[in-house]
Amino acid sequence: MRATLAALAAGIALAGGTACAADVPSFPQVEVRTTEGTFVLELNGRRAPLTVAHFLSLVEADFYDGLVFHRIVPGFVIQGGGFTPKYALKEPDDSIPNESGNGLGNERGTIAMARTSDPHSANTQFFVNLVDNGPKLDPQPERWGYAVFGQVIHGMDVVDAIATLPTGAGGPFPADVPTMPVIIEDMIHHPSGYTPPE
Repeated sequence: MRATLAALAAGIALAGGTACAADVPSFPQVEVRTTEGTFVLELNGRRAPLTVAHFLSLVEADFYDGLVFHRIVPGFVIQGGGFTPKYALKEPDDSIPNESGNGLGNERGTIAMARTSDPHSANTQFFVNLVDNGPKLDPQPERWGYAVFGQVIHGMDVVDAIATLPTGAGGPFPADVPTMPVIIEDMIHHPSGYTPPE
């Protein structure tokens, strides 16, 4: 089973690299402005070309603007990118192949694609790991993992602050929803790299 999963993951990664490597920047940076502050992501287009290309296309289309972080689990993750403040699901019909076999682990501060039990169902939702979640979320011999495609390089304190907000039930969710919406105000791709304000 380990060999099968490894071969499939490698095949997907190679296929994605062949098709997309020329068009996907190696380490693009994305500024994430929220109602709780700003943090900055550096994506890894070399290890996760399909995921990075997909994510950047959404950023460039302003898809994430106005959506929320709808799930906060202290000591685990903050998750967002799929719901409006009124809990209306906003996702296109397309999904992307699982690139979890790319060698990037679900360590503290990394960003990965959320999905259902279908390993290739990742769409728009993502999460930031608050701790090292590798044992729970990285690929194992008997299962696919959750594809990491970048990391927080500025503003991890903002992510940690979001993780401390009070939560409860909200919309279709019985728990883990911020009692005050954490809204993604804007995502900005910085092709030449993010420059912190002075």
